[in-house]
Amino acid sequence: MYIDHPFSFDPTYGYSQEQLLTLSSPEGPRNFAAFWKETYEQARQIPLRIARRRIESSHPDFTVDEIEFDSLDGVRIGGWMTLPADGRFDQGLVVGHGYGGRNIPHFAPSSVTIAPCARGFNRSACPGIPPEAPRHVLHGIGNRETYVHRGCVADFWCAASALIELYPEAARKLHYQGASFGGGIGALMLPWDSRFHRACLDVPSFGNHPLRVQMPCVGSGESVRRLYRKHPEIMDVLAYFDSATAARYLKIPVLAVVALFDPAVPPPGQFSVYNGLAGPKELFVRQVAHFEHPVEINESKQLDLRLNQWWKN
Repeated sequence: MYIDHPFSFDPTYGYSQEQLLTLSSPEGPRNFAAFWKETYEQARQIPLRIARRRIESSHPDFTVDEIEFDSLDGVRIGGWMTLPADGRFDQGLVVGHGYGGRNIPHFAPSSVTIAPCARGFNRSACPGIPPEAPRHVLHGIGNRETYVHRGCVADFWCAASALIELYPEAARKLHYQGASFGGGIGALMLPWDSRFHRACLDVPSFGNHPLRVQMPCVGSGESVRRLYRKHPEIMDVLAYFDSATAARYLKIPVLAVVALFDPAVPPPGQFSVYNGLAGPKELFVRQVAHFEHPVEINESKQLDLRLNQWWKN
């Protein structure tokens, strides 16, 4: 399907769906898994110091709490927790956000949901971490221990810990849902955390960095691409933060939502995540993402229906 657009590059990057499905994920450094397992253990040992405050709900069927907790490197993370008004739920849900953060809670049927803001964004603003995606994505990139995405992954692990601490029964059926930034961070986070049972990764970012740095885009990857041209050595760090590499270790069932046309997150990276998934997986293909188009509205409605069924399985 041809899509008229104003970009100076082709947001399909010349790939057909058949070609996208043949892309492989990078193997990554030999100690990739060890690095992330160690980071996970550090995150699980953090005293959360949870604080919560009931606020007025914008949804008649849910209560809403503002929530705060501690994460890696002493960063205080803020977000929202929602619960059906009658207090009954079938599952726990951790919800990631796009690159730029979130400023509203997330409501999901029959779910107790925690929607944290990753460090640097909105309710998790903190000194030293830029709140704008083009600068945030480069923060600390000189070293794998200091790169901001390491902390962001820990933020979502700690969010899961906070949810389970407040609602222990949520651990029986804990899921993750994240789009774009949240999809990529989710892929990095999930393989090492056995508490999660199912996931949806929607147009996941940060997949296949060796390809991404060759592709212009209007998303955060453009900042990385431009820096890479001056400092190709950053690939040594990026290799530890490749969501397609992490997918090789992800064995829980995943609904992967990928786009054929996407000016912000190049489709080859998205499909590399899907192709690399090691466990049961289902594919939902969007014609277009990160771009206003009539077909996008209909696809989003179809995805909502698919998701409702996905969480019930």
